[in-house]
Amino acid sequence: MMRCKNRETNQMVREIAALSWPTIIEQALQTVVQFADTAMVGRIGAQASACVGMTTSMTWLVNSPLFAMGVGVLATIARACGAGDADTAKRAASQSVLMTLALGLALGALTVAISPFLPGWLGAEESLRADGAAYFAIICAPMLFRAGIVIFGAVLRATGDMKTPMTVNVMINVVNVVLNFFLIFETRTVSLLGVDVPLPGAGLGVLGAAAATAISYVLGGTMMFVKMMRSPSASPRGLGLHLDRRIMKECVRIGAPVALSRVGACLGQVVFSSQVTRLGTTALAAHSLALTAEQAFYIPGYGMQAAAATMCGNALGARDLKRLKRCARTAVIMASGVMAATGLILFLFPEFMMSLFTKDAQVIELGKSVLRIVAVSEPVFGASIILEGVFDGIGDTRTPLVISIATMWGVRILLTYLCVNVLHLGLSAVWCCMVLDNVTRGALLFARYVRGRWKQAVGLEAA
Repeated sequence: MMRCKNRETNQMVREIAALSWPTIIEQALQTVVQFADTAMVGRIGAQASACVGMTTSMTWLVNSPLFAMGVGVLATIARACGAGDADTAKRAASQSVLMTLALGLALGALTVAISPFLPGWLGAEESLRADGAAYFAIICAPMLFRAGIVIFGAVLRATGDMKTPMTVNVMINVVNVVLNFFLIFETRTVSLLGVDVPLPGAGLGVLGAAAATAISYVLGGTMMFVKMMRSPSASPRGLGLHLDRRIMKECVRIGAPVALSRVGACLGQVVFSSQVTRLGTTALAAHSLALTAEQAFYIPGYGMQAAAATMCGNALGARDLKRLKRCARTAVIMASGVMAATGLILFLFPEFMMSLFTKDAQVIELGKSVLRIVAVSEPVFGASIILEGVFDGIGDTRTPLVISIATMWGVRILLTYLCVNVLHLGLSAVWCCMVLDNVTRGALLFARYVRGRWKQAVGLEAA
C-alpha cells in the first residue's frame, strides 16, 4: 500500500512539474526582462524609478477584471475538458472573445481618461506628475490587446497547453527590451570587440519605456488570439460571436469573486503605495525596486499555481475527489519547499539584487533591509499561492475573495497607516505589515482547505 501511494505521489509530482515548467520559464524570462526594463529606467535616476513605480499598484488594479475573467474561463474549460465535454470547452472559448472586447475597450477608455489625475490622487510629488500621467496613459491605451494576452492565455492553459502562452509572453518581453534600448536612451556609441558602434536612440526616457511596453502589448495580444483560434482543443471557429447565457453566467459566477478580490486587494495596494509615497522619493524608489526584485523569488509558486488550478479543475470535472486532494497537497509541499530555497537566496544576497536596478546607495541600503524582511515569509507565501489556485481551479472563488480583502484591509492597510501616520516609522515597518498580511492570508486559506467546507461549495460530498 505504501509503495502504491509513493508511486501515485511521484506520478503527481511529475505531472505538476510537466505542466509547471513552461509557466515557470515564461515568468522567469518575463522577470529577467522586467529586471532589464527596470534597470534601464533606474539608470535615468531615482526620480524616473519613482515615476514608473507609483503607477504599478494602479496597473495591478486595472488588470484585476482581466485576470478574474481569465480564472472564470480557465475553471469552466478545465472542468469541461476533465468531463470530456469538447463542445462546452469551445463555446466557453467563444465567450472569451466577447469578454476581451467588452473589458478591453471599457477599461482602455477609463484608464486613459483618469491618467492626468492619477499621480495627484496617489499623492506624488509635483515633479513626478507629468511623466507619471503620460506613462500610465501610454501603457493603458492598448488595453484591448492586454485583455487578449490574459484571457486568451487562460483559455490555452485550461486545455493543458502551457507552452503557447509561454512562447507568446517571451516574445512580448524580448520586443519590449529591444525597443527600450532604442526609445529610452539618447543616441550613443558603444564598444563591441574593441570597435566603436553608434547606437541610435530616441532619448524619450520614461515615455520611451512606456511606448516600448505598449507596442509589445499590441503584438502579444494579436499573437495570443491567433494561437487560440488555431488550438485543436479550444478554437471557437464557426461558433460566431453570439452570447451564450449559460456559459457566460458560469464564467462570470466564478470570475466575479476573483474580480472583487483583486479589486479589493489592488485598491488596498493603491492605498498602501500612497502611504509609501508619503515617505519620500527615496523610499518610494526603494519600495518599487524591491518589489521588482522579489518577483524573481516567487516565480516557482505562480508557475505551480497554474498547473494546480488546471489539474484540480480537471479532477473536479471527472468527479475524482481523491485526485483533487492529492494534487493540492503535492503542489503545496512542492511550492513551499522551492520557495524556502529561493527565500534563503534572497535573504543572503539582497544588496546584489538591488544593485541590478540602481546605483543610488541610499536606495540600495533601504531596499536591502526590506528584502531580508520579506525573504523569511516566502515558504508560507508559496503555500498560499497554491491554495488560491486550487480554489480558483475548482470554482470556489469566494473563499480567496473574503480572505484576501479581510487581510489586505484589516492587516496590511490598517497597520501601515498606524506605522506611517501615528508611529512615524519607516519603510522597514511598512514591509513588516506586508509580510504579516501574506502570512495571515496563507494561514486562513490553509484552515479553510483542511476543514473541507469547500467540498459542499463545489458540489462534492465531504470525504
